[in-house]
Amino acid sequence: MRRRLVSTYVLLLALVLLALEVPLAVSLTNRETQQVLADRLADATRFAALAAPALRTGDLAALTGELRRYHDLYGIGTLLVDQDQQILSTIGGPSPGDSAATGALRGALAGRQVSTPATLWPWRDDPLVVAVPVSDGGAVLGGLVTASPVSRSRHTIVVSWAELGLGGLLAVAACVVAALRLATWVLRPVTRLDAAVHEIAAGADDARVVPGAGPPELRRLSASFNEMADAVAEAMERQRSFVAYASHQLRNPLTVVRLRVEDLADRLAGPGAEQDHGYALEEIDRLTGVLDSLLALARAERGRQPIGETDVAAVARDRHAAWQPAARRRGVELALAVDDPAYAQAVGLDQVLDALIDNALKFTPAGGRVTVTVHGSVLTVADTGPGMTAEQCALATERFWRAPDTQNVDGAGLGLPIVAVLVEASGGRLELVPGPGLEVRITL
Repeated sequence: MRRRLVSTYVLLLALVLLALEVPLAVSLTNRETQQVLADRLADATRFAALAAPALRTGDLAALTGELRRYHDLYGIGTLLVDQDQQILSTIGGPSPGDSAATGALRGALAGRQVSTPATLWPWRDDPLVVAVPVSDGGAVLGGLVTASPVSRSRHTIVVSWAELGLGGLLAVAACVVAALRLATWVLRPVTRLDAAVHEIAAGADDARVVPGAGPPELRRLSASFNEMADAVAEAMERQRSFVAYASHQLRNPLTVVRLRVEDLADRLAGPGAEQDHGYALEEIDRLTGVLDSLLALARAERGRQPIGETDVAAVARDRHAAWQPAARRRGVELALAVDDPAYAQAVGLDQVLDALIDNALKFTPAGGRVTVTVHGSVLTVADTGPGMTAEQCALATERFWRAPDTQNVDGAGLGLPIVAVLVEASGGRLELVPGPGLEVRITL
């Protein structure tokens, strides 16, 4: 954005400079042309006044000497003709066949003062031709033409244009510096706001915009953003605290209820009573698992678990051994392949593996295989279950989401969301690879 603002300022200044300097350059060129033309017309008029009596008497010696000295001193050539266009004198002047001199001479014999070109542009080398009539008592006796080199005038014009261009460049440079400072001052709150938004999106809930920079409107925007971020952070913290508190408080009554239901086993009678008793205990266990998952998710989101260097291989071995009995009960082979040692920065890695192995065992049929692999900082849990599609993989980390064909499988849809939060808190990356079976890959 700053580049666009500076470009806009410079473009506007360039347009203003062009609108001012182009007419000024033309005006300077015309002024130089008029000055040179006035000098040449004055000289030509003076020589025409000297030529009039010389043409009447036929004595041109004095006039020719004067014209020769004029040429030697200024390098300006002259051509003198009579009324019949017979050449009487030519000293370094234009040739009689020169088109510019011929046209100017024709106008002089008609009684007019003629000059060409009208403007001394720097890119033209044509000499300045001035023709005046030689008259006496109103009668035109002949014409006098002067041809002046314009190199000095061209140099003067080029220098004037260069000064204008240099002034314009200095103005543009000053504009760029001023525009950069102005754009930086104006956009500093926007830059800080952008950085704070990215930090909050990355999980830094305490990121705020430093106030006190930029225009008043943007300062107010920064203050309003900080107030909004504080309100949102407070609401999120209240929500997480409520979930954690509710989950914790509900576990105690559930524990009591389970104990009471277990005590009822000896007093139940009648057909199906024992089966109903088992169903009640299973539902209590399921609700307890949901509350435990909510509590783990709330703790993970609040970032209260320390991050540190963890031996991924050791954690994988420990959780592999802990889940072996459950795997045997389900008739699933739980395999392990690790690099030793394998260290990485991680948070709650044991919870991550518990959630992934639990999910894999749930969805892997008897006779299948679940493989936990640790290679460097990459942890993989793969199973031979039905797997998920790419669309389902994109939704699997949303809370309470369940695949349509797994609604009858135990679970609350919180396992992968907990894994995603813990992996993100570790600064890692979680990937779900669809295909035959499901592969969950974590890069720490």
